[in-house]
Amino acid sequence: MWVAVVVAVAVVGAVAWWLARRRRVRERDVLWVANTGYLATVPAFVSWVRRYRALQGLAAVSLLTAVVGAGAVAARPVETDVVVDRLGTRDIVLCLDVSGSMIEYDGAVLRVFSELVDSFEGERIALSIFNSSSRTVFPLTDDYALVQEELQAGVEALDEDPADFDYTGGSDDADILVFTTFTAGTTANLAGASLIGDGLASCALQFDEGAADRSRSIILATDNYVSGEPIYTLPQAADLVSSRGITLHGVFGGSARYEGTPEETEYRQVVEAGGGLYFLADDPAAVQGIVDDVVAQQAVELDATPEVIVTDTPTAWFLVTVAGVGLLLVVAWRVRQ
Repeated sequence: MWVAVVVAVAVVGAVAWWLARRRRVRERDVLWVANTGYLATVPAFVSWVRRYRALQGLAAVSLLTAVVGAGAVAARPVETDVVVDRLGTRDIVLCLDVSGSMIEYDGAVLRVFSELVDSFEGERIALSIFNSSSRTVFPLTDDYALVQEELQAGVEALDEDPADFDYTGGSDDADILVFTTFTAGTTANLAGASLIGDGLASCALQFDEGAADRSRSIILATDNYVSGEPIYTLPQAADLVSSRGITLHGVFGGSARYEGTPEETEYRQVVEAGGGLYFLADDPAAVQGIVDDVVAQQAVELDATPEVIVTDTPTAWFLVTVAGVGLLLVVAWRVRQ
């Protein structure tokens, strides 16, 4: 397009010059003045002629610049990028015990979850919390902005022990509202609390696309302290998880002083028997260890349909056109003077 515009302008200019020259040759009404030959040697006149010719040349350059710029804008200059997204084939459900015995550790566990999310790319994440009943905070999604927003809301809600709230003075009303809003729906079963097996079974039901070849993992955070009669015991829930082809990873949310207790020992044995990883919540290796294991599972990526992104980029050539037109107007004004 640029070459065509330049050639067209050059041809038009050459034809116009040739026609103007022929017209001058044919003209018979020229008035010749005698004794004016000396003007060609007058310095002021010579300087004026030079300036006039320079302005004419500058006008021609300005016109050519404006035409080339306009031609480039008309050609719609663009940048083209071909983007091929990678679709992750891994699904991870974060399963969090929000019973009273876990509140002290839930904020720290959610921070661990947040670090896990920062390490993922293309995976789908879900968060389910439970006490005597379960609530899905968000289903499987790859909207990481939403995930981090909800995890941060969980940190703010669970970072303080509700047993320390002032429920009568009104000073902690805002914190109480945040806590009750986030944990709403987790105490619907009044016959018990901290029903670990039921919570884990509910998390196992979060996975969709059962026929798809996807890696599925649950990261369970609990202290395995049960208060009540659950429908599923922890081993039974773990069997349900395993039967659905899901890998269970465990994060023990209790204090390190509970390590080796029957609850902690059972939790560790159940997780490791299913081939999962088991960590204490304050173990610095927890994040990287779980990430490495999840990433290693079925590390298959699906190519999405290539997407061609075309972006118009007329700005530079538009400015060239404006500069050429502006200079042409100034030069034309000076030539007329």
